[in-house]
Amino acid sequence: MGFEPPQRLVRALGETYGDAAAAGWLEALPELARDTLDRSGLAAERVMAPGGRSSLVVLVPDGVVKLAPSFARPDLERDALAHWNGWGAARLLGEPAPGALLLERLHPEVSLRSLPEAKALLEAAGTVRRLWVEPPAGHGFESVAERTARQSAPMEAHRADPEAGALVAAALEARTELLASPVEALLLHGQFRQGKVLAGDRAPWLAVGPEPLVGERAYDLARLVRDRVEDLVAASAGASAARRRVNKLADSLELDRERLRGWTLFRAVESATRALAAGRRTDAELLLEFAGWL
Repeated sequence: MGFEPPQRLVRALGETYGDAAAAGWLEALPELARDTLDRSGLAAERVMAPGGRSSLVVLVPDGVVKLAPSFARPDLERDALAHWNGWGAARLLGEPAPGALLLERLHPEVSLRSLPEAKALLEAAGTVRRLWVEPPAGHGFESVAERTARQSAPMEAHRADPEAGALVAAALEARTELLASPVEALLLHGQFRQGKVLAGDRAPWLAVGPEPLVGERAYDLARLVRDRVEDLVAASAGASAARRRVNKLADSLELDRERLRGWTLFRAVESATRALAAGRRTDAELLLEFAGWL
C-alpha cells in the first residue's frame, strides 16, 4: 500500500516547522514507513486521514504506528506516554524504529467531538485530570515558560496589526502576569482538546497525541475552552457562553478562573497569529473574535 502523507500533515508541518524543514522528511516518508513496518513485522491496514498534524498514523493489527520527524520530538511523546503507562492515555506498546511509536489501538473515528457539547466537556475534564501527575525525575520536557517564550516571539510581529494588535498586546501581558506567579509544575498533555480523546476498549475515553510539557493545569485546559469555536461564534449568545465555559471548567477542576481565562486568551491569540501568518484568515478571525470575548 502507499504511504503518502495526508494534506493536513503536509500543511501543519510546513506551518509549524517551515516548508524547508518539512520537505525532506515528507519526501522520505513513504520509504521510511515501509521500512519501519517491514522490519517490525507489522502489516499496514490503512493510513489514517486526515490523521495527525505532526505524524503519519498507520493502523496495524492490534495497534497504531505513528511516524514523526525528529524535529517534532516524538521522543517526548514516548516519554510522556511511558510515564502515564495507560492511565488516561493510549498505552505505549513499543518503539519499532527511531521516530516511530507503536501504540494501543483505539477507535480513531470516535472522539469526544461525537458527543453533545455538555457531555463532551464533562468526559474531557474527567480524562485530563488523570494526566496531571508529577513529571518523571530527570525529564527533558520544556516548561510552559519556555514554550510560550518561543511562541511569543512571532506574535510580536502582529502588535501593529490593526485587527489583532490590541489582543496580541493583551495576550502577551497576560502571559507575563501569569508567569510572574507560577503555581505548579505538573506533566501536561500540551494540546488537549476533544479531538485528542478517543474511545477505547479498556477505558471509555483515552487521550492521544500529546505535545508534553511541564507547568500549571490552567495552561493545559485553555485549549479545551475554545473547542467548537465555530459553533460559539455562530451562536447569538456566543460571548456569554464562552465565559460560562471558562468558569464551569475552572470550577469543575478546581482551578483559578482568572488564570484559566488568561491562558485561554494567550493560546487563542497565539493560534490566531499563526493562522494569519499562514494565510488562514477565516480561522484567524474566528479565534480573534473568541479571544475578544474573554
